[in-house]
Amino acid sequence: MRVFVTGATGFIGSAVVQELLGAGHKVLGLSRSDDGAKALISAGAEVHRGSLDDLASLKSGAAAADAVIHCAFIHDFSKFAENCAADKAAIEAMGATLAGSNKPFIGTSGVLGLATGRLGTEDDSPGTEFPRKSEPATLALVSQGVRAMVVRLPPSVHGDGDHGFVPMLISSAREKSAAMYVGEGQNRWPAVHRLDAAHLYRLALEQGAAGARFNCVADEGVLFKQIAELIAKRLGIPAVSKTAAEAGAALGFMGHVAGMDGPASSEITREKLGWTPTHVGLIEDLEKGTYFDVR
Repeated sequence: MRVFVTGATGFIGSAVVQELLGAGHKVLGLSRSDDGAKALISAGAEVHRGSLDDLASLKSGAAAADAVIHCAFIHDFSKFAENCAADKAAIEAMGATLAGSNKPFIGTSGVLGLATGRLGTEDDSPGTEFPRKSEPATLALVSQGVRAMVVRLPPSVHGDGDHGFVPMLISSAREKSAAMYVGEGQNRWPAVHRLDAAHLYRLALEQGAAGARFNCVADEGVLFKQIAELIAKRLGIPAVSKTAAEAGAALGFMGHVAGMDGPASSEITREKLGWTPTHVGLIEDLEKGTYFDVR
């Protein structure tokens, strides 16, 4: 298939591009910059110039492909609600272009907020904890004749080059000379390696059914205190407990996410797609990867 990939030059999207190309698919990657275009060409992909807020470019990219994998999101948490609205508009624009085609469209959502006090599963609907509406917007395309499905990512998609939540925690710990956790730190974060995530996107593309929800989870729930203590040990600083209010004041949006308990299962996903994560877990990656290299 010729697959239009948004976020194709990002941490996860670039791994998806390599996974698709390695399996014999062709990739049309969205890029808003010359550097991004060069990276895509070097990887062996075609370039489609545009951006997430350029709906015309998204429509033309979707129209030129046999399938869409939507990985892009604007990670500016100071304008989170605004960026969620832009994401929803992008999904709807690409979906309208694919209407009636039965072509695959894979949207990206998250596993945090699926359940309280137990493992979240693929059968759980997303909560209202965040304003991001990518999952319902994606699955609404099924009624328009699109083979739409969702890959749900955990709060940590890890690996060399990560610039997500865990590096934010490390940066904050360096700045404040303390690694923080909320309360007793017994809340759990699921995680997955970026290469395992990329493999799941491809399997969903090739095998997934319309309306499916796939939990992209390898570690079902790593104790947040364990993450904070490992960061503290590597940086030679204390790990300290904060109230939710204190964490919010110190870390902003990140403080809220740091206190969330969101263990999740991928059992149904593994059964449906034959997906088996093979790369290192989050703790081993933190211990042996490049997270603490000076940047």
